[in-house]
Amino acid sequence: MHKFFFALFAATLAIAVAAAHAEVWQPSPGHTQVPIWPGTPPDAQPLPGPEYAKTSTQLIGGKTVVAIDNVSRPTLTFYAPKGRNTGAAVVVFPGGGFQILAMDLEGSDICDWLTSRGIACILLKYRVPGAPYDWHCDCRPHNFDLSTPSLQDAQRTLGLVRLHAAQWHIDPHKVGVIGFSAGGFLVAEVSTQYKHRLYKPVDAADRQNIRPDFAMAIYPGHLTEDGRTFNRNLPVTRDTPPTFLVQAEDDDVDGVDQALVYFAALKHAGVPAEMHIYAQGGHAFGLRPTKFPVTRWPQLAETWMQTIGVIAK
Repeated sequence: MHKFFFALFAATLAIAVAAAHAEVWQPSPGHTQVPIWPGTPPDAQPLPGPEYAKTSTQLIGGKTVVAIDNVSRPTLTFYAPKGRNTGAAVVVFPGGGFQILAMDLEGSDICDWLTSRGIACILLKYRVPGAPYDWHCDCRPHNFDLSTPSLQDAQRTLGLVRLHAAQWHIDPHKVGVIGFSAGGFLVAEVSTQYKHRLYKPVDAADRQNIRPDFAMAIYPGHLTEDGRTFNRNLPVTRDTPPTFLVQAEDDDVDGVDQALVYFAALKHAGVPAEMHIYAQGGHAFGLRPTKFPVTRWPQLAETWMQTIGVIAK
């Protein structure tokens, strides 16, 4: 499964010229994506072409994967809870190596799960640099660097969620985040960088609290290079939100050490944290069914959200 993303990256480079003829991503019927910035986003970077979406030919869990490239106009899509409303909300960060966004596998699939449990979902289409990648810009994290444009988008979105909490029937004290792979790194960033807004405030949304109340990082990356040293740009303190971690031991994209060093940093700071490591599962499994026990991680996440008081037992 993890090979899909590497193949997709290579394919992205090859098809950039034909991007204008590719499909444009749209959320599922009944949902509308809304720009998160009133004008040009801060630190906007030129891209080689327009935003486009491609559908994989390789299947994961019996389904294709829709990936978006050249994201320059970040948006959010609100998914209301189905049935009962717990008041909780989760902002979703799809993964894709800060190159693409796996918008269904690690985005809308996640929203379908959360809303079925009475949790509002906000799917963030955050900025990724596209292909070919300009290594001279600060678009994608190099080793331990912050993913500046992506983090700006995440911080802005948390402010927007709390600004619209009453309108969206959300408890502003139960706003969490979940991210996968690169999105898992973004989870760690917003969980530790909430005191430092990476852009100048533009409106009332930027006067809101941008600290997540809880966080879930699923096979996160960019947290360590050597398996021992934790990313120095992620200042974990006792005020870092409670965190839930999932990783497969045989993940050879973002190895198991990524989750281990983050858990150790959280534990050292006295942050409530729960980690589940599975022997098999690889990378980029999302919620798709597999023959391995890792498939059951969502049930554990639901129990964890109950134990920390986000949703009722």
